[in-house]
Amino acid sequence: MNLFLTTAAAPAAGGGMSMIIMLVAMFAIFYFLIIRPENKKKKKTEEMRSALSLGDGITTIGGITGKIVQITEDTVTFETGEDRVRLQVKKWAISTTDKMEAAEAAEAAKRKR
Repeated sequence: MNLFLTTAAAPAAGGGMSMIIMLVAMFAIFYFLIIRPENKKKKKTEEMRSALSLGDGITTIGGITGKIVQITEDTVTFETGEDRVRLQVKKWAISTTDKMEAAEAAEAAKRKR
């Protein structure tokens, strides 16, 4: 009877260890495929927003484009088109800059070669 219990318990111990290994592997996959790229993207966007300067062309999250005319600590004022309408938005509402779009296009062209 004692021999039966030890042989029956052995596969269960190995199964628990393989389950832990699978969980660690799944976490590693999620980290490298989802979490890490998202953190890189957030960091790049924050750097772009902190490097804004007067005269930069920007696009907001809503798709409005224009040139920056004033920057404060947390807001940006920009002009849209020739009618010189000025809009003020929070920095977090800025999606891209013309410089950023040009750099991404050049990088994509380089990868395509």
